[in-house]
Amino acid sequence: MKLANQVVIVTGAGSIAAGWGIGKACSVTYARAGARVVAVDISESSAKETAAIIKSEGGQCLPLALDVSNPSAVAEMAVEVRRHWDTIDVLHHNVGIGRVGGATDISFEDWQHVQSVNVDSLFHLSREVLPEMRERRRGVILATSSVASLRYVGYPHLAYSVTKAATNHFIKMLALEHAGQGIRCNSIVAGLIDTPRIAQTVARQFSDDLETARAARSRQVPMQKMGSAWDVAHAALFLASDDAAYVTGTELVVDGGLTAKYA
Repeated sequence: MKLANQVVIVTGAGSIAAGWGIGKACSVTYARAGARVVAVDISESSAKETAAIIKSEGGQCLPLALDVSNPSAVAEMAVEVRRHWDTIDVLHHNVGIGRVGGATDISFEDWQHVQSVNVDSLFHLSREVLPEMRERRRGVILATSSVASLRYVGYPHLAYSVTKAATNHFIKMLALEHAGQGIRCNSIVAGLIDTPRIAQTVARQFSDDLETARAARSRQVPMQKMGSAWDVAHAALFLASDDAAYVTGTELVVDGGLTAKYA
């Protein structure tokens, strides 16, 4: 029970379709480690689905539906969490949208929207949890990033890649600013992960057939397979727990060797 009684907020805690997205797997993993989980998602039904799984296993979960790019909604969420459970121990920022295309392919409106969801939301959330963490001199902030923040991933994904690179640096700056206050901040750099989202986003960059696309993505990885949401969740649990008490300001890459291959 590495997170016994700790309150953990997971944004993007649902799944876009049937199966296990990263946020959903992380939420359940935290709960299995004893945490009281706040499952935040823009979809109320998705948040409630994650909460139902946790509660069916005897865990505690508060599902909340909101747009994390809306600062007033984030502030209201933080108030609701503290009203329900008094404190916030861990924030796991796990949201990420993209628009396939380069600088001349996507609109400025799309660019701004991706920035707002992927980066501005991290700013809003951090502002809500940091004062209390500083006062208690303890806390963890994690962000799910991507190998796209480090490397070209084989197709144009400018807005997503740039905002995930910004996420890495934002987390690193938070870590350095608060390292002396007992607050640890790290990014989880996820590789090619087989989640329900790929069917609706990146799969068509490889093939119109989903299984062909999955096979093509797997062949890119030195381990010859895509990762699962659970691979990311296990890394997140390590970083959220005291097992990682001396780990801050870094990126934990979970990619089956992909970035080493293209270094």
